[in-house]
Amino acid sequence: QVQLVESGGGEVESGGSLTLSCAVSGIRFSSFTMGWFRQAPGKQREQVATISVRGEPSTVDSLKGRFTISRDTGQNTVSLQMDALKPEDTAVYYCNAKHSSPNSEYWGQGTQVTVSA
Repeated sequence: QVQLVESGGGEVESGGSLTLSCAVSGIRFSSFTMGWFRQAPGKQREQVATISVRGEPSTVDSLKGRFTISRDTGQNTVSLQMDALKPEDTAVYYCNAKHSSPNSEYWGQGTQVTVSA
């Protein structure tokens, strides 16, 4: 059974930091590109950051310098360090695992992040 379990969400004041973690089981973690996505109320889900099987991180341009993704292959976890948080970062954050060949994709249940002004 594939499981992606996020943790670390919560409420923080503007300018604060949070670290999200995603524990992965049931798949060969080292073979999957991992990512974080988010969905704000009334908006579509959007990509935040991804990290390749080789550990190469990529953060969307609008979040570079504030959000950093990392992975620990030994622990089968992927993390998202979020700094200088803003109210517009408020969203449900989802962990994602993607494999291109064969094509397969898995999602976590999401964790709420709320940034107050």
